[in-house]
Amino acid sequence: MKISLNRIQIKYIAIIAMLVDHVAWLFVSLYSPAGQIMHFIGRLTGPTMAVFIAEGYRYTRNVNKYTIRLAVFALISWPCFSLMDYGRIVPHFGMIFTLLLALLCIRLWDSDINLGVKLAGIALLALLSEYGDWPYYGIAYAMISHIWYDDKSTRWTLHTCVAVLDVVLLALEMMAMGRAPYWALFETGVLMVAPMFVYLYNGKSGSKHPFHKWFFYVFYPLHMLVLWYINYFSPLGK
Repeated sequence: MKISLNRIQIKYIAIIAMLVDHVAWLFVSLYSPAGQIMHFIGRLTGPTMAVFIAEGYRYTRNVNKYTIRLAVFALISWPCFSLMDYGRIVPHFGMIFTLLLALLCIRLWDSDINLGVKLAGIALLALLSEYGDWPYYGIAYAMISHIWYDDKSTRWTLHTCVAVLDVVLLALEMMAMGRAPYWALFETGVLMVAPMFVYLYNGKSGSKHPFHKWFFYVFYPLHMLVLWYINYFSPLGK
């Protein structure tokens, strides 16, 4: 029987993958089989959410409200991401910040301003993603999904090219750190995203109950606060 997943179902899968990934970063060594497997699963989340930014832009009834909502939750998530990742508040804003920048890039691309100004603005927003999670890649996945939305062959070919580049660059980074490049194997999880959308995604939104929309926004900062508490203040942590 063919599996058919709607947008809500894929988002829940991505959220579970994110939780597995974050648990691994805090409690499981990257240089272990368990760490590699957990992070492989976690690579599903960032590119998936970036793809859905392009879809959200296309289907939202009010893009300004969508942008404001992302901005508000990027701000709310900032201390939660910082505490989980660093144990203190630092200028690192998490994935929703990168998704916000990706949405702004799409809006800029569709604007009527001069092409050179567009490209300069998109480049600047991409640079700002250094302060978020999945920098540059989150922007690239979202832009590809938007620009080539109706050309599925080109869209997913380019998406896969970016994913392969991601894996290769991380392997080179591992080598520069004196680590064996095979410790970057977990990053190959990004290659799961294109086949998932091509073969499993049915293009439908799924349930429109408000619970689902708000759950995604609330779960992101909340689960990071819980993990931060467990890591720093409970017997299970450090």
